[in-house]
Amino acid sequence: NLDSYAIELECLGRDGSSPKAIQSCVERLKNDGFCVDELFQKCLFEEDEKEMVLRAVRMIQPDYELPPPPTPEICKSSLLRDFYSKERNASYPKLDFSVRELRKRFRKQLEMEMSNTITIKSVEAMKPMTPQATKARELLASLRSQWHDSLLQALQKAKHDMSKTSMSGSKMLYPYLCLLPDEEYVSIMMEVINTLSPQGVSLAFLARELGSKIYNRYITHRKMRSRYLEKVQKVYENYIHLLAKDSQPDNYLPREYWEKLVAETGFGPSLCLKDCSWPYVLHMRLGMHLLELLVQSVKVPRNILNPRLESKLIPVLYHIYSFRNTWQVGLVKPHPILCQIIADASETTLTFNSCVIPMLCPPIPWTSPHFGAYVLNDTKLMRYVDGAVQHQALLDQCPQVNLHPVLDALNQLGNCAWKINQPVLDIIISIFNDKGDEKLDIPPPVSEAPKPPPTPSNPSLLNKAQKHELMLCKKKAAEMHSLRMDSLYKLSIANHVRDKVFWFPHNMDFRGRTYPCPPYFNHLGNDVTRAILLFAEGRPLGPKGLDWLKIHLINLTGLKKKNSLQERLEYANEVMEDILDSADHPLTGRKWWMKTDEPWQALACCMEIAKASRSPDPAAYVSHFPVHQDGSCNGLQHYAALGRDLIGAISVNLMPCNVPQDVYSAVAQQVEEFRKKDAQQGVRIAQVLQGFISRKVVKQTVMTVVYGVTRYGGRLQMQKRLKEFDDFPEEYLWDASHYLVKQVFNGIKEMFSATRAAFLSSLPASPFPLSQHWLTESAKLIAKSGQTVEWVAAPRPRSLGRGACSPREAVPGAPKPDTVKQKNAFPPNFIHSLDSTHMMLTALHCLGQGLNFVSVHDCYWTHALTVDVMNQICRQQFVALHSEKILQDLSEFMLKKYCSSPIPDNESKALLQKKLMEQLSSVPKTGDFNLKKVMESTYFFS
Repeated sequence: NLDSYAIELECLGRDGSSPKAIQSCVERLKNDGFCVDELFQKCLFEEDEKEMVLRAVRMIQPDYELPPPPTPEICKSSLLRDFYSKERNASYPKLDFSVRELRKRFRKQLEMEMSNTITIKSVEAMKPMTPQATKARELLASLRSQWHDSLLQALQKAKHDMSKTSMSGSKMLYPYLCLLPDEEYVSIMMEVINTLSPQGVSLAFLARELGSKIYNRYITHRKMRSRYLEKVQKVYENYIHLLAKDSQPDNYLPREYWEKLVAETGFGPSLCLKDCSWPYVLHMRLGMHLLELLVQSVKVPRNILNPRLESKLIPVLYHIYSFRNTWQVGLVKPHPILCQIIADASETTLTFNSCVIPMLCPPIPWTSPHFGAYVLNDTKLMRYVDGAVQHQALLDQCPQVNLHPVLDALNQLGNCAWKINQPVLDIIISIFNDKGDEKLDIPPPVSEAPKPPPTPSNPSLLNKAQKHELMLCKKKAAEMHSLRMDSLYKLSIANHVRDKVFWFPHNMDFRGRTYPCPPYFNHLGNDVTRAILLFAEGRPLGPKGLDWLKIHLINLTGLKKKNSLQERLEYANEVMEDILDSADHPLTGRKWWMKTDEPWQALACCMEIAKASRSPDPAAYVSHFPVHQDGSCNGLQHYAALGRDLIGAISVNLMPCNVPQDVYSAVAQQVEEFRKKDAQQGVRIAQVLQGFISRKVVKQTVMTVVYGVTRYGGRLQMQKRLKEFDDFPEEYLWDASHYLVKQVFNGIKEMFSATRAAFLSSLPASPFPLSQHWLTESAKLIAKSGQTVEWVAAPRPRSLGRGACSPREAVPGAPKPDTVKQKNAFPPNFIHSLDSTHMMLTALHCLGQGLNFVSVHDCYWTHALTVDVMNQICRQQFVALHSEKILQDLSEFMLKKYCSSPIPDNESKALLQKKLMEQLSSVPKTGDFNLKKVMESTYFFS
């Protein structure tokens, strides 16, 4: 093992050992097939370990020089050959900040991360400071001080007891309770008390959170102690020359420039730390231990609010069991006394982990799966469920050069600078503090929840109906609290950065779908969140920018989906009075914006149009507003392109046409025809649904058919949409959603030609069954053979993670993968990986053209000025991607992976392998759709 030789030589160098001992070590190293250069090329070092190894080597080879850094490899993907060519002309787009300003921002970000937590002002309206509130705050401060001391004492006692006991389960935790100062464990535990929901939180979730917080804090300490931070600071202060407006370097991507600077520093610790990740079970056990200390140690006098009660100490937190469906779930709940004190105190601050807040400086570029994003906070390149290991293993096995496009695309998305749309934020906060508005997606406070009926003093006297009503009231209150807190967090974070420029570092899931790392407030959020975000960089609208703003507004209304772009623009001009009224008098005027599909984004767009149209020269008006281009049923577009399906291509706008084809409206119209026919025949539920069938009602189910939605899932989607109608009778929700999902699936079948009808019997009404059926059957047979599905979406590895582990041969005795989950999950996840590949290709080529570009999966954002350029790039990359032999390459990959081993002696296994080989070899035949027609399509985006 090369690392063991590095450790030995480091010790010999540090101790000043004899040259003879060092010579012996080096000879053993060479006998094992290594060379000295590899120590410095492949090993990871901390603190001054590299210098000590070099000292040891020079004691026997005085003239030894460190090997030069390897020549950077260039990605050879056919899809990116031009982008990575040496002749690349475009320099990296500069930010509108000087080097000095970016250094200042970096120091503020570092200060925030070193503090670990940040306390910000809540946007919740401050209530008048009554004597009761003052008293409650003083009481809470006193109690917190007592709880802090009790926890510190309990932790120190637990550690002392562990140190004295023989090896046991709890003894195993002892080293992990000594990694940080005791005060830090206590402050992390105190956060639980301060943030616990009155309805309680899952015990498993809390334990995992506590364990993860300890781990993350340990990593931060380790980075500060190992000189890692010192090196990162040094490299970053030079790196920002690439981004700043007053600096010179160009023709480097952020990853390339960072790697160049690291190579030039030579000594110091490696920026990829040696792996010290903790297993999932350790996170859980450590968290459970700390939760146990919390429950046992944190107490409050029972009579603190009512002096007539006895003064007995009772736990502030308690552990109960509740049933979720048929599962028994452990919950940790705060005592009502604590909830009352907190409510009375009406505190005006919120405390978060620093990684929850957007970054105050450009993120550190991703250079490997283990390095990038935050300065100190530990971040994974790939998100995966707790306990999963196969995705990270695949990433580590992948040649680094193959990951360059992924890393560069994530860096492009993360380097987009943002700012807050303050007028819109202020209106939202005012409604939030005026009891919210459910129709505008601003949750009301729990005080507005339906009140439960009066109950007898003895709960056992409640009848069945009363118990059911009480349960519904409690459920509604819990939902309202959750939604309210989510909104409070988002708005408070937005308000905290209202005067700042900020960034969202990105990572991805196993399919390559990208996500901002800050979890609460980001551009992937709902309508409210998206409406308050603007690009920090402004660009003039140019000759067509104002038109694109108007078209974007009409897209947000959902009113003209079947109309041409010109008709949408004409409609915007027709309703210009309403647009300007919305901008000028959002809460007191005609409120046209409130009647749209995306009201808050529509309002923000109305305000931008008003400012641009009133400016002396609209073309010169500098706009920070992001204009969206949304994929036209994107998953279906990929299926149509895979199968070269002409009918499918027409239905999802891959072919040029005068007006957009809207598959959602077409299905809605088909379902309405079915409903009318049934209503005439006396079907009651069809009669009840009169006037309720619309594009919006069927859209989600039609869209998710391609992603494998079941009839059950579709029914839940329908029920949710019908609930949004104030006048739909609640007693018919169940029957109506059952009826609708059946008719939607029938409508999709009806829309596609009879030549493919034979394939539909084996699928849940899939519009493009040839390729989907092949993917499904392939996954089913792979799972039956005892393995999980893996595939490569050029140019990066993917592995199916839904309910899957790594290939079962690596886990002797493990159960076989779930065949149903594997076959249902593979087609949608494969399509998602194509979707994300297309997005990353678009992101990189937009970067090459100097565009601001971000995405919400298949919805692409840029400035109004550059919408046409982005559209062109997007189509080019879609054609380029689908010009690759995607299904053929997939077939070859899976044949090599799953069918290359010798045929087994077992007859049933041999038969299964033969069947699998036949299935993987029989790639579906394609139709006669000409992919190049995509370049002529006007409505590739809806």
